[in-house]
Amino acid sequence: MDKSTKSKINRRDFLKFAPTLGAVGIGLGLGTKSLANVCINTPAQTAGPFYPGEREFSSLTDLTQLEGHSERAEGQIIYIKGRVLDAQCQPLTNANVEIWQACATGKYNNPRDPNPAPLDEHFRYWAETFTNDKGEYFFKSILPGAYPADTDWTRPPHIHFRISKLGYSELITQMYFKGDQLNDSDLILKQIPQTERNSVIIEFTPSENGLEEKSLTGNFDITLQKVRR
Repeated sequence: MDKSTKSKINRRDFLKFAPTLGAVGIGLGLGTKSLANVCINTPAQTAGPFYPGEREFSSLTDLTQLEGHSERAEGQIIYIKGRVLDAQCQPLTNANVEIWQACATGKYNNPRDPNPAPLDEHFRYWAETFTNDKGEYFFKSILPGAYPADTDWTRPPHIHFRISKLGYSELITQMYFKGDQLNDSDLILKQIPQTERNSVIIEFTPSENGLEEKSLTGNFDITLQKVRR
């Protein structure tokens, strides 16, 4: 990744000293996943071995184009939108949302990734944002590739999320793509109880007008739990 695109801000300090900041409004008709004003719990999952690290994130939410690059990332363009909510389905403002993922070949930009697939030198690989006053967040990315996790295990396409807000328990989870056949055999996804599994398997459909032609959009709402005192 181009060093000039890396964020130099310590996000934990930013969360502490800038509680009034909000992300730019998206206005894409975000929905909720609630029943009787009680939001479905978003299950925690492993961060995996390829978390980029506290100071490696970029605040630019378009992962498909690097500054100074005329070419863009390979792969199917996707938009990920959603809201961060509390247990009563109320939106949470200024929640920090981080994502990291593999490129279209299934390779992470991490020296510990043994996958021999090539890196995409035009892909950003990770980014972060803060939710706006409606709890909304938004990223533009590409559909990540599957990759071998073991000799008899191939991980399905997925995107890692880390969500934090003062007063709430930090959540690390993963988002999957509805309809991918590898979901049924994934050892990590199968650890989630069946009643909660669908909350992290998201359907992507053709994007609405105003977004890139032939792109797909999915809505991933996330619930945080208050810290118990």
